Amino acid sequence: MSDLEVTVLSTPENYKTILRSKNHELIADESKEDGGGDLGPSPHEFLLLSLGACTDITVRMYAQRKKMDLQGITVELNLTKGTDHTEIQRIVKLEGNLSEQERERLLQVANACPVHKTLTHPIQIETKLG
Repeated sequence: MSDLEVTVLSTPENYKTILRSKNHELIADESKEDGGGDLGPSPHEFLLLSLGACTDITVRMYAQRKKMDLQGITVELNLTKGTDHTEIQRIVKLEGNLSEQERERLLQVANACPVHKTLTHPIQIETKLG
């Protein structure tokens, strides 16, 4: 199990948030319709972006190791929030000279990316005041 640490800081601008990781700084915000300045992706968009990035990287790593002719990958994601559950639809588009067996294997690999595993396993969140 690996530990990751990030820091999130509020700003004087309505809903603009600074996201800091070890070597990077990003901005999150809400849309103008939701009272933000639309200066960066929303928290839910970051969630989808994280899953999409992990899917892309994991599939490419596997294809490279197995010397598959994967020329490109596009991951499209959509999040729908219901009253008692949340549904994420992920469409993985593979480009390259791949057999049907290779395509099916890469779909299995996409479903095994670390962020997918995190989101589909029980998650415990402990919140404390600092």
